[in-house]
Amino acid sequence: MDGDAASSTGATPSEEINGTGNLMDFLDEPFPDVSTYEDFHTIDWLREKSRDTDRHRKITTKSKESYWELIKGLLDAWSGWVVMLLIGMLTGTLAGVIDLAVDWMTDLKEGVCLSAFYYSHEQCCWTSNQTTFDNRDKCPQWQKWAELMTGHSEDGGAYVLNYFLYILWALLFSFLAVSLVRVFAPYACGSGIPEIKTILSGFIIRGYLGKWTLLIKTVTLVLAVSSGLSLGKEGPLVHVACCCGNLFCSLFSKYSKNEGKRREVLSAAAAAGVSVAFGAPIGGVLFSLEEVSYYFPLKTLWRSFFAALVAAFTLRAINPFGNSRLVLFYVEYHTPWYMAELVPFILLGVFGGLWGTLFIRGNIAWCRRRKTTMLGKYPVLEVIVITGITAVLAFPNPYTRRSTSELISELFNDCGALESSQLCDYVNNPNMSRPVDDIPDRPAGPGVYTALWQLALALIFKIVITIFTFGMKIPSGLFIPSMAVGAIAGRIVGIAVEQMAYHHHDWIIFKNWCRPGADCVTPGLYAMVGAAACLGGVTRMTVSLVVIMFELTGGLEYIVPLMAAAVTSKWVADAFGKEGIYESHIQLNGYPYLDVRDEFTHRTLATDVMRPRRSEPPLAVLTQDSTTVEDVETLIKDTDYNGFPVVVSRESERLIGFVQRRDLTLAIKTARQKQEGVVSSSVVYFTEDAPQVAEACDPQPLKLRRILNLSPFTVTDHTPMETVVDIFRKLGLRQCLVTRSGRLLGIITKKDVLRHMAQMMNQDPESIMFN
Repeated sequence: MDGDAASSTGATPSEEINGTGNLMDFLDEPFPDVSTYEDFHTIDWLREKSRDTDRHRKITTKSKESYWELIKGLLDAWSGWVVMLLIGMLTGTLAGVIDLAVDWMTDLKEGVCLSAFYYSHEQCCWTSNQTTFDNRDKCPQWQKWAELMTGHSEDGGAYVLNYFLYILWALLFSFLAVSLVRVFAPYACGSGIPEIKTILSGFIIRGYLGKWTLLIKTVTLVLAVSSGLSLGKEGPLVHVACCCGNLFCSLFSKYSKNEGKRREVLSAAAAAGVSVAFGAPIGGVLFSLEEVSYYFPLKTLWRSFFAALVAAFTLRAINPFGNSRLVLFYVEYHTPWYMAELVPFILLGVFGGLWGTLFIRGNIAWCRRRKTTMLGKYPVLEVIVITGITAVLAFPNPYTRRSTSELISELFNDCGALESSQLCDYVNNPNMSRPVDDIPDRPAGPGVYTALWQLALALIFKIVITIFTFGMKIPSGLFIPSMAVGAIAGRIVGIAVEQMAYHHHDWIIFKNWCRPGADCVTPGLYAMVGAAACLGGVTRMTVSLVVIMFELTGGLEYIVPLMAAAVTSKWVADAFGKEGIYESHIQLNGYPYLDVRDEFTHRTLATDVMRPRRSEPPLAVLTQDSTTVEDVETLIKDTDYNGFPVVVSRESERLIGFVQRRDLTLAIKTARQKQEGVVSSSVVYFTEDAPQVAEACDPQPLKLRRILNLSPFTVTDHTPMETVVDIFRKLGLRQCLVTRSGRLLGIITKKDVLRHMAQMMNQDPESIMFN
C-alpha cells in the first residue's frame, strides 16, 4: 500500500464512486483544492469516469428546468470542440513561428541579409532583382560574415573566419538554450514524448505542461535546432501542443477538474503537434492513437482529427516555407516502382532495424552513464562540448553544415532538368530529346561521386553524434535525425541501383523493366524509404509512420515500398528488443507506465505480489465503529499511505470499503471547524447509523460513511497475476485489495505490479519511481 494506493478525491466531496451526497451531514459547500492529485501519483480512472457521468447527469436534469440551463448544457457540450479549435490555432501559429525563426537563425550562422536582417538566405535572394537562375543562392543583398567584415569571400582567410563564426554562433545558441532550460523550466528539456505517454497513462507530473514550460520550450527549441545539433523539432512540438492543450483545459471546469477528461484533450493535442511537425493531419491522429495515447475513445478520435485539421490550416495560412506546402520536403515522383526494387527496399528496412537497435542501446547506455556519474552534474558543459564537436565536424561537409530538414529535402528530390544540386551532376547525352519530366537514367558525373563520399562521411557522423545528442538538457527531437540517417543511406543505395541499371541493363534482373534510355530508378524514392525504415526502427511505429511519410511527400503510389520497409524495420528491431526509444526512456527514468502492448506470461499469483509480506508489519486498516479521531490522525501522521481499507473489526478483518487519505484529512479538519463536540476522543463511524450521545458533555461521534468507497476493486489471493496485470491496464486502477471469502489479506498497487514485472524480467525492481 504505497504512494500509489490512492491520492485524491474528486472535484467536490459530494461526487464519489458510490454516487452523490454530502461528505458529512453538516457539510454543504465543497472543499478547496480537493480535485487536485499529489505530484507523482496516478489518477483513478474509474473515479474520474464516474465523476464525469455524475456531472453529465446533473446537467441533463437541470437542462429540463429552464431555457438558461438548456443553453448552459449546450455550451458545455460544445466546450470540447472550442478547446480543440483553440489548441489547433495556437499550435499551428507556434509551429509557423518556430519554422520561420529556425530558418532565419540557421542562416544567421553563415551570413546576414543587408536589405532586411530578419530575412533568411532564401527570402533575401527572393526579393533581389539581381539573382540569376544558375546562381540562385547568390545575390548582392546576402553576404557571408567574412565578406561583410573583410571584403573577401573566396580566399582561405575568409573560409577560416566563416568557420570560426559558424562555431561561435552554434555555441552561443546552444548555451542560451541550455541556460534558459536550467534556470526557468527544467521540464522543457528532451523530446517530451516519453513523459507525455506517461502522463496520458494517468500519471501526474506537476509543471510538465505548465505555462513556463510552454514558453521556454518554444524559445529554446528554436535555439537548439538553429545551433546545428543533430536533433529535430518534431518530438518537442508534441510537448508544445500538449502544453497548449493543458493551458486551454484550465479555462473550462469540465476539463480542469477532471484528470480523465483532461487526458482526452491532451491526446488530441498530441495529434495536432504531429500534424504541424510533419504537415500530416491524418498521420498525427494515427500517431496519437498508435504511439502516445493510453485511453482513446471514439469521441477523442473525431476531436483529434478536428484539432489536427485546424492546426494544419493555421500552419498553411502562415506558409513558413514559402512553397504553399505544410512541409519543406514535399516531392512528386514521376516514375513507377518495380517489383524487383522490393529487394533493396527490404534491405533498407533491415538497415533501419539495425540502426534503431544500435541507437537505442547506445543512447540508453550513454543516458544511464549521464544519470549515474559526474557527467549529469554538468549539463551546460556537456551541451557546449557536444555542440563544439558537432560544429567543428559539420562545417567542412556541405551535407552536414546545412539544416537537417534541408538535407532531407535535397535527398528526397528527384533530379529534374532544373536541379542544380551536386547529386544531379550526371553526364548528359547531347542527342537526348525527351520531355523535362522524363529524364532517362544517365552515367554519374564527378559531382555525384564527390557527393557520395561526402554523404558516406555524413552518414557516419550522424549515426555517432545523434547517440550522444538525444537526451541532453535541451529540447531535442529524434524524428528528423533518424530520417536523415535513413535518407542518406537510401540515396546512396538508390544511386548505386540506378548506376547498375544503366551500366548493366542487359542483366536478367533489369532486362524486364529497365530499357536503355528509360528513366526506371528514382534515387529520391530510396531516400524516402530509407528515412521511413530508420524512423520505424527507432520508434517502432508502423501504420502512422507510413501515413506520415506519404502525406509528407505526396507519394500515394509508393505506399507498398514504405509498408515493406516499415514492417521489415520493426521485425528486425524487435528481434533485438521489444522497446522503442520512448519506452526505453520511460524505463530508464522509472516512470510507472504499464504498456498495453507488453505481455505478462509468468505463472505467479496475487498472493505472491500483495503486501504486506510475511516479514512486514500488518496492513494499516481502520475499523468501522471503534476508531477515534486521534487514532486516525496518528495513523495519517505515522504513515505515507494514500488510502486505508476499512474493516468490521481487527479480529474478523471483514472488508467494508476503502477510504482515501486526503478525504480523511479534509473531513476531520472541516469537522473540527464546523461541528461542535468533535474532539480527539470522538469515535469515527463508517456505519449507516451512529449511536446517539447519552449526555451533552460526551464527545460527538463523527460520521464518515459518505466518504467511504463501498465498492473497491478486489481480487482473490489465487487470482493469476496475468489477470491482475490485465485489470490494471484496462481499468487504469491505482490499487486493488486482495481478499479470501470476504476477509482482507492485503493490497496490490500499480507500483507493486510494475516492480513485479521488472523482477520477472530480471531488472531492478527498485528502478520504479518513488514519490
